Amino acid sequence: MRNDGVADMVGQWRRERPDLDASPMLVVGRLFRLVDEFDRRLRPPFAEAGLGNGDFDVLAALRRSGEPYALSAGELSRTVLVTTGAITKRVDRLEAKGLVARSVADDDARGRQIALTPKGIELTDRLIAEHLENQRRLLDGLTERERATLAMLLGKLAADG
Repeated sequence: MRNDGVADMVGQWRRERPDLDASPMLVVGRLFRLVDEFDRRLRPPFAEAGLGNGDFDVLAALRRSGEPYALSAGELSRTVLVTTGAITKRVDRLEAKGLVARSVADDDARGRQIALTPKGIELTDRLIAEHLENQRRLLDGLTERERATLAMLLGKLAADG
């Protein structure tokens, strides 16, 4: 069994401050640790492809958008949940690699559309398959039923947040 530092911390708080309920740490603390660990284990394929933090999020958002795999910076910002300034930096990097291209928006000459290039589509399709397989492996310790329950509970927390 893996060492559970969060349970150790909760036990220490129970000893030192029995008047406090430290049990929320069992969920929140473990979530933080898992996010860090999952990020560390999921990042290598993106780094190997020369992608910086958040670059794949842009590629994936464009690929999920359906043909012509193009969105405005504002749409990308809302989809990826970062500022338009962060989108601009990411798009600059991706454009330099030939993975996306900017063009004038059809409905507004001042606006720009960001679209996946054929090279971007190929890379995104390859990486998403690998990414999903890596995610599946991270959840191998859970049964299908446990995964469904966890997904439901996390969805409930996300909706309430």
